[in-house]
Amino acid sequence: MLFTIISGLIGLGIVIFVHETGHFLAAKAMGIEVEAFSLGWGNPLVRFSFRGTEYRISSLPIGGYCKLKGEQNLQPGDGPESERNVPEEGSLFAVAPWRRVITFLAGPFSNLLFSVLILSLIWGIGYSIQTFGNRIILVSDYSSISSAASRYPADQAGLQSGDRIISIDGEKVNHYRDIQELISTRADRTIPISVEREGEVLHYTITPRLNPQTGGGIIGVSPWIDPVVGELSPGSPASAAGILPGDRIVAVQGETVHNHLDILQALEGHPLRFGLTVERKGENINLRMVPDYDENGNPLLGISYESITSKQRASSIFQAFSRGFSESFSILGLSIKSFALLFQGIDLQQAVSGPIRITYMVGQVASTGFSDGIMSGLISLFRFLSFLSIALFVMNLLPIPALDGGLIVITLFEMIRGKRISPKVFNRYQVFGFIFIMTLLVFTTFNDIFYFFTNH
Repeated sequence: MLFTIISGLIGLGIVIFVHETGHFLAAKAMGIEVEAFSLGWGNPLVRFSFRGTEYRISSLPIGGYCKLKGEQNLQPGDGPESERNVPEEGSLFAVAPWRRVITFLAGPFSNLLFSVLILSLIWGIGYSIQTFGNRIILVSDYSSISSAASRYPADQAGLQSGDRIISIDGEKVNHYRDIQELISTRADRTIPISVEREGEVLHYTITPRLNPQTGGGIIGVSPWIDPVVGELSPGSPASAAGILPGDRIVAVQGETVHNHLDILQALEGHPLRFGLTVERKGENINLRMVPDYDENGNPLLGISYESITSKQRASSIFQAFSRGFSESFSILGLSIKSFALLFQGIDLQQAVSGPIRITYMVGQVASTGFSDGIMSGLISLFRFLSFLSIALFVMNLLPIPALDGGLIVITLFEMIRGKRISPKVFNRYQVFGFIFIMTLLVFTTFNDIFYFFTNH
């Protein structure tokens, strides 16, 4: 848990620091004096001055900040007393409005550039993902497990358990990961889908349903996972029963099983002890197992089934940058769409995260990734940070007072009018923004606390 928290704070801090660095470099280029630039928050541990800027390393390793000369005018109640006031030379409000716009834009755009560079680097290095094949199971066939209340889009389209999905909306499908990515971005859109069934290719149309908890599309399918044991948890019920990696589970309580959901369905009665048959080197072996169950009654057997390792790597530097660029803008499009979905019945408690949950999520991704090795952990962490960085890009450009987008809007308004906005109006605008931000912060913080109490 401690590693998760520390990793989360450092990861979130990197994204914030990149943002502030963008403001810093732009301000210097636009002739705005930077009074202080800090790595981290809190009391400065180390400080030195160079060319009019005090550089600091502060006690809390969470992001950083860039203090511009004259930016106190951005704070409520601290604006200039009248429009006749002349800002100090080198201050934020002494430069031309277009220079301020560039300075405000630089923070969000540095986050977008960070994502492009990181994803390009990841594509250049290469990475592996664990997934399953493109064969599917209809969730409705196991409704007692899924608690399905109505037919899913897959049922309505005519898909069947055992089908192999080979293309979605004209995109080739190789693995179940491809199905997830293609479906999640196409909620409420009618799209073509092709499947292979008993050697025949069939074509259908399907309309993924919007999942109000995530904002992504779903069609009601699960991966067909052959019950071949990949790994066993030490001391688990499966290990105690004598199951070995490579075993294929062929029967549970006398019932033949073909996939992982068959096993769950066979254990619906929550037996305290049950028999199972595994195939090992062509021979069937009968075993007995005493399972554990979680608080929701789901069996905990300690088995990980064999998965497919898919290696992803660009063939050249040019392709790596091309992939990094296209993936970043694909995520950008999804992020913009996600904000719009907040007004379409999305479950805000599940879909909206505050700083506590984001920090935990970053740390969890890091700790899970590092369990598979240092390189795997770094790739998982920075891949997630690239997603978070784009979300920060979108959020900061919203035309909300106190955010970069709000400051850009009011500066553009000044440019159209040809004169500075009234200090009274400016400060009221900023007060509204701070109230909005604080309200959102309180909501997301309580939302995060509720999330942890109900999910952990």
